[in-house]
Amino acid sequence: MALKTSGALPLLTVVCLLSATERCSAQYKPTWESIDSRPLPDWFDQAKFGIFIHWGVYSVPSFGSEWFWWRWQKEKWQAYVNFMKANYPPNFRYEDFGPQFTAEFFNGKQWADVLSASGAKYVVLTSKHHEGFTLWGSKYSWNWNAMDVGPKRDLVAELADAVRNRTDLRFGLYHSLFEWFNPLYLEDAANAFKTQNFPITKTLPELYEIVTRYQPDVLWSDGGGNAPDTYWNSTGFLAWLYNESPVRDSVVTNDRWGNGCICKHGGYFTCRDRYNPGYLLPHKWENCMTIDQKSWGYRRDAVLADYLSIEQLVKTLVETVSCGGNMLMNIGPTHDGRIAPIFEERLRQMGSWLKVNGEAIYNTTSWRAQNDTITSGVWYTTKKQEDAIYALFLQWPDSEQLELGMPAVTPGKTVITLLGYPYELKWMSTQKGVTVTLPHFSYGQMPCLWGWTLKLQHAD
Repeated sequence: MALKTSGALPLLTVVCLLSATERCSAQYKPTWESIDSRPLPDWFDQAKFGIFIHWGVYSVPSFGSEWFWWRWQKEKWQAYVNFMKANYPPNFRYEDFGPQFTAEFFNGKQWADVLSASGAKYVVLTSKHHEGFTLWGSKYSWNWNAMDVGPKRDLVAELADAVRNRTDLRFGLYHSLFEWFNPLYLEDAANAFKTQNFPITKTLPELYEIVTRYQPDVLWSDGGGNAPDTYWNSTGFLAWLYNESPVRDSVVTNDRWGNGCICKHGGYFTCRDRYNPGYLLPHKWENCMTIDQKSWGYRRDAVLADYLSIEQLVKTLVETVSCGGNMLMNIGPTHDGRIAPIFEERLRQMGSWLKVNGEAIYNTTSWRAQNDTITSGVWYTTKKQEDAIYALFLQWPDSEQLELGMPAVTPGKTVITLLGYPYELKWMSTQKGVTVTLPHFSYGQMPCLWGWTLKLQHAD
């Protein structure tokens, strides 16, 4: 069931199309009251886990972060200035990185296979970041796109086709509303956004272009540039997206549509980068986060300690899903189109964990309690239609006895099993709750290594 916020009745004009299937469709008005009333397509809440891909010209210097251009030229961070002085000639411009974004090793089929192996259900590719470089041959980004400069390939199309032809993942696109150094945007900003030359001639045409051409199931907006949503005509575009676009029935959108929108308006909330509140939210949300803790784009200067371990990633996923969120886990490919081994390893590790524990993640809903009151590191999900509660625990107790304080169990009725283990477990009801006896495994025989799941059937 789609999650919705409470509030006023939807401001909709419902048009019923009487046909063989008697289908009704909602016509959304260009107001936030109407736009926010649209139910989130069910697939998104069921998916729980997606992969974010930050890839662009910033992948060429691959130093510091994807904000390289801004921090070098605008903020003049000393580390970035020194990096350029030490490695590039004095007259080198950021635009000169464009031809070096070569993508010669990019293979959409190979990427699709690795992404699928992660167990993710959707992928979101950065079609354009704040630098303005588009990974497709946009008519509105002349000579600053992947068809004119660098790889001379439509990278968006290649990945979209591979994902759709080889996997069951849904394909999505990230798109930045603003561009740091675009003269039209800077002119509008200087006029306090009273003029709209940039969104009319650049942002909105690009959005219509990627939706009609690539038909993404996720449209991940970002980069409001301190401009209000009225400057971007966000509600006007979203009304078209929900009413008339080729993805009107399946597309999901986030909350980054202009200043003041985040965590307030949109299909699902992101609230801020790496948002993980630790408690249940009343509105569907997403934890967009990075394996590399310091950057969204690839960094050559990263060290092993900068990358989250698989244990940390599993913990984040479990916490996020228990609290009603999806996790969008980011990787940053290299300028030549490779998914670095450290990222591929984490993706495949997540996939192996989900093969065992995915039943407690996919298609679940939040339970009445998110975590346990007795044992720390225990988080809950549920499938009400199967009368099942899942207790995901992150530490295997030395005593092989796991105490749970939240579930109410009934002797002769409640059945407790461990996902990946074929036998029922012994348990004992206590004054505090229930104590479960875990199996004794020889080294290497556990169903998985980084987190485990008890399935409690016919418990409350």
